[in-house]
Amino acid sequence: MKGRVAIVSGASKGIGKAIALGLAEQGASVVVSSRKQEAVDAVAAEFKALGLEATGIACHVGDEAQLKNLVDRTVEVYGGIDILVNNAATNPVFGPLDQMTGEVFDKVMNVNVKACMLLANLCKPSMSARGHGSVINIASVEGVKPSPMMSVYSVSKAALIMLTQSQAREWGAEKIRSNAICPGLIQTKFSAALWQNEQILDHFVGQLPVGRMAQPEEMVGLAVYLASDAASYSTGGMYAADGGYLVSG
Repeated sequence: MKGRVAIVSGASKGIGKAIALGLAEQGASVVVSSRKQEAVDAVAAEFKALGLEATGIACHVGDEAQLKNLVDRTVEVYGGIDILVNNAATNPVFGPLDQMTGEVFDKVMNVNVKACMLLANLCKPSMSARGHGSVINIASVEGVKPSPMMSVYSVSKAALIMLTQSQAREWGAEKIRSNAICPGLIQTKFSAALWQNEQILDHFVGQLPVGRMAQPEEMVGLAVYLASDAASYSTGGMYAADGGYLVSG
């Protein structure tokens, strides 16, 4: 992927950081993005110490002006954009559906769906001008098979899968591909409410054919494939990396 430029949102930790590192290791110039500048600077410095090319650009994906700044600065620094990984997400409330408020719904949908659409739309002109592009939306198995207490998050990820398919349908003629990765239970700070509760963890792991939760690094290979020319005929796809959760009982 030498010569390719990637933006990865939510890349200061967890799945986003792991994917950003994987892309950089394959030769891409990576823009590490998250809400706090000091956090993305630290990750970019870590990558540079390994001899990789990276730049940190802070962005709160819920702010349209910051999304535009992220894209404009990326083009200014690297000349264009080839790869977008929409990884930033939120799930502020873990609870039953009938206790969800309109405020919670709006916050989750704005970050998990609307921001992904807007950021991809902003990246599209550069991808089109370069004659190719890969959008990778980090969805979830929750968007396919919802779990109790994860209702609004599950709705948002189902919408993100449909956004992926719409992007693939409309942008294919411009050689811009869009695919969704659907992780299962990954041991990150984001999912701590699940795996730090022994009863919930045992319930989830007990359903999995592989018998364990995953680490963030286990999402990297799939992301690198979808970002690369090896996936030139792959678009509109939903790729589960879930330890067999979707085929479990």
